[in-house]
Amino acid sequence: MSRRTILLVAAAVIVAGAATAIAVNANRKKRIEVREERVARRDLVAAVTASGKIQPKKKVDLSADITGRITQITVHEGDAVTRGQFLLQIDPTVYEANLRRAQAAYSAAIAAVVQARANRTQAEHVLARTKQLHDESPNLVSPEQFEQAQTAFDVSQANLDAADHQVEQAKASEQEANDNLRKTRIVAPIAGRVTRLPVEEGEVAVPSTFSKDIGLLMTISDLSVVQAKVQVDETDVVRLKLGDSVEVAIDAFPDTTFTGRVTKISNSSIQAPTGTLGQNEHAVDYEVEVTLNRPPPDIRPDLSATARIVTDTRQNVLSIPIVALTVREHRGISTEDRPLDTLSTIERRRNETEGVFVIENETAVFRPVRVGIAGDEFFEVLDGLREGELIAAGPYQTIRDLKETARVRPLKQKADSAEGTGTRAAR
Repeated sequence: MSRRTILLVAAAVIVAGAATAIAVNANRKKRIEVREERVARRDLVAAVTASGKIQPKKKVDLSADITGRITQITVHEGDAVTRGQFLLQIDPTVYEANLRRAQAAYSAAIAAVVQARANRTQAEHVLARTKQLHDESPNLVSPEQFEQAQTAFDVSQANLDAADHQVEQAKASEQEANDNLRKTRIVAPIAGRVTRLPVEEGEVAVPSTFSKDIGLLMTISDLSVVQAKVQVDETDVVRLKLGDSVEVAIDAFPDTTFTGRVTKISNSSIQAPTGTLGQNEHAVDYEVEVTLNRPPPDIRPDLSATARIVTDTRQNVLSIPIVALTVREHRGISTEDRPLDTLSTIERRRNETEGVFVIENETAVFRPVRVGIAGDEFFEVLDGLREGELIAAGPYQTIRDLKETARVRPLKQKADSAEGTGTRAAR
């Protein structure tokens, strides 16, 4: 073989090798980077998180039932009080005068009854003598005289009945005046702590006819039983049941987590204030009461709280990362050649299958999966996967856009921790 031929053969080999290397490198670049993870067994805890406020189980708002100037307040906000303890005095001057007036009217009514009874007795005696004379000698008493005596007796009886009613009315007026006077002295209806005191001495107390806040004098809360009242979304409230265990985080106590139990689940939704409906007009929340097991002694009403309500637990079950679960259209199911974005929500769900991409020979293969409860980061696998199988577990956008039989390779860098791990399915 000539030298020229050898050089040509060598050049051809080099060119072919370079072309092969370029093709291999190009093919490698076409592979999609995914975070790979094995299907493994884990302990899972399903929970619902909701926010709300700390409230006492029992509290009493003390309002004014009468109008008057506040002359004395014997407690301060935050003070502990006992049942029956004197708290506040409204000026009793007017009501004392009203009581004296009512007592005088009652006494006068009783005197009027005595006089009316005496008049009736006298008229009764006159009627009796007239009737006796008329019976013994009709000529001595004319019919007109007998009729006058009878009329006088009837009038005296009517006056006595009216006087008796006046006594009853005067007695009721006296009781009313006495009640109003008693309402000037406010005492504690329960034992607890004064958690709100919006008034000061010298202000005028007014009855709360239309709004309890207008006539509110103070609020007493029984903090022996403390609750976190949280708002739970309609999609989560159906998963709750009485007695569920709860972890409560209170913003004012950042280093401590408190435990409790669900003690009440509202059957009616929380009504939004009039005029606030807008883009959230379809959001429906329900109030859930969580009773704390051991509240701190210095806890206060209206503190912000977040409750993590445990709804279910699983031990040593197959699981996959939440972000790995996605949906794809059913194969072979007709939607009458309509674009997916024109289908209704029900039609779209019927036309979709939940699943994951299993990695086989560096190729992503979509496989339908049936999942159970959702923990903080993982889904329970009920069917469709085996322990140890390799799946594509992120990033979120990559899983969302991944195509069937796409070539993949392991992600070189750690996936962004901010990706949407809380999404049930990457759609």
